Amino acid sequence: MFAPRTTPWPLVALFTAGYLAPYLLPTTVGRLDAALGLTATQAGAVGSALLLSSASAGFALASRVERIGARTLARFGLALAAVGYGAASLTTAVPAVVAGAVVGGFGSGTATTVAATRIAAERDPHRASILGLLSVSGLAAAVYLTVPHLGRGHGLPLAAIALTALAVWPATGRLPGGTAALPAGRDDAAPLPRRRSGAVLAATMLCWSLAQNALWGVSGRIGLTQAHLGEAALGVVFAAALAAGLLGVLAAGALGARLGRAVPIGAGTVLIAGCIALSASATGPVSFAAGEIAWNTLYPVVLSYLIGLAASLDPRGRWAVLAGSASSLGTAAGPLTGSVLSAEAGFPVMGAVLGAGLLLVAVPMTAVALHTGGRPLLPGAVRRRGGTPAALVAATTGTPSGAVPEVGAAEQPVVEIPVDAPAVPVQRAYDTAGPRQAAATPGSGTG
Repeated sequence: MFAPRTTPWPLVALFTAGYLAPYLLPTTVGRLDAALGLTATQAGAVGSALLLSSASAGFALASRVERIGARTLARFGLALAAVGYGAASLTTAVPAVVAGAVVGGFGSGTATTVAATRIAAERDPHRASILGLLSVSGLAAAVYLTVPHLGRGHGLPLAAIALTALAVWPATGRLPGGTAALPAGRDDAAPLPRRRSGAVLAATMLCWSLAQNALWGVSGRIGLTQAHLGEAALGVVFAAALAAGLLGVLAAGALGARLGRAVPIGAGTVLIAGCIALSASATGPVSFAAGEIAWNTLYPVVLSYLIGLAASLDPRGRWAVLAGSASSLGTAAGPLTGSVLSAEAGFPVMGAVLGAGLLLVAVPMTAVALHTGGRPLLPGAVRRRGGTPAALVAATTGTPSGAVPEVGAAEQPVVEIPVDAPAVPVQRAYDTAGPRQAAATPGSGTG
């Protein structure tokens, strides 16, 4: 019998601190536009620089978490986030704001890298990622409801991210430290498994995130200028959308592995494409709110399955970090892409282009989910390719429980056993077998 699941609260807290900056992107970019006198494109470029710095942390640290230590890296990232975002929130000098956002972005990316690596090593990475998405969605919703009533300065969302990093710091004490030498079979230079599937997933997640955040980065401007909402009403819409996202994450947790990963990823992406087109073409509060709420309900559902799929490709979490960093690249390019497309062609055309792009990337993403067996979403089930979990087979055939390996367990080394013993002569009692003896034991001597 498998041990009961425990909630990885330190990882959930670290996940929340790392993901909060992308979740607050609309209000962060929108307030840079209004408070610092930047153009929409310039504000989008600042948001892109923040997220690009976050993605670079993932690529740089993907294979170094175990050796440096999750606790050390997590504290380093949280310190950078607190200092960077905190400094950016306290100044109105544009170069200082940009520098603080870039430093804070690297800190967010470092925290996200540690969280993704450790979540991939969990017995149930899908459950852990769902808890993280629940936490960050709830916190972001609270910020969207609170910030409009505190003032119109650019520093409030940035300060919220910095304070979250400080609040999460104590939880890092429960993370493991570094190792002077990795155990056998856990070499930093070990090749990545499932390279083709991982590369396709990383590339498609980049495009998937770009489309999501191209709209998310300009959603504030769509609501204010095209849907004719005030800032307070816009904050309520965003909070309601994130609250709907909480329901979506709960639904994903309840659904679990019942439909596999391919159906939620493929069908969910197609539905998201329609929601993006609806939200971008909205000209009134009702249609805008409907598009944003429906979109934010589906987005975390698909994201949780993508995180689980990436984690299943490598129990050490390297593909989870690399695919997540590729996704962060798309997130980084999103605000600038949305700003340029909307400035050149208008919001409705931008939504149509982004929706069409999502329909295209849904095909290879679904193919990877279908092709890759990976670790199942349910803990303790070692799934055979195309069949029933081996743990369930063992339970019904009387196989001892120890015969089914625990998910994520380290592989046993293969030891070559030389066989140099001399051939054993055939007993003469078999000589009476007649002609059959020659066919049964070719080349054997009779002495």
